[in-house]
Amino acid sequence: MNEIPGGIDFSGLAARRLVPNDLELICVQRETMFLEAGGELSALRLMTEHFRPWLRERLLDGRYYGFALMEGQQAVAAIGLMSIDWPPHPSHPTLDQRGYVLNVYVEPSYRRRGLASALMKLAEAEFAHRGLNFAVLHATTSGKPVYEGLGWVATTEMAKIVQ
Repeated sequence: MNEIPGGIDFSGLAARRLVPNDLELICVQRETMFLEAGGELSALRLMTEHFRPWLRERLLDGRYYGFALMEGQQAVAAIGLMSIDWPPHPSHPTLDQRGYVLNVYVEPSYRRRGLASALMKLAEAEFAHRGLNFAVLHATTSGKPVYEGLGWVATTEMAKIVQ
């Protein structure tokens, strides 16, 4: 499963799988993504403090996987993926898992080159390879047009913080 699917244009960058040593890269990109989406820095720092050990465990055991796009030794974009337990559902009536996309991030100076779309195509190929034919994500305002352009559609999901 170390092979990267071919036929995807990474604009001259190299794609590689995420590894446990990418822990800080993912944490920084995630915090920056939420900050750019309007998050409050102190709340995001608290989130990252709790996200880091959660992520460390999942990177080590493979429950969190994904890809980074590299220019030389520098990661300039990344995507996180998970296979999450979910009961059979009308959208996937025979499967007890669905794919989950998270932490899609492209460094500002590399944006508008199609890298997020390329990462999403790579994610879809990875899910297909793993036998997952249904995937979900939560889109930021800036990410939504990218996903819609690739055929992703909004669902009826709702959320509430329960206290």
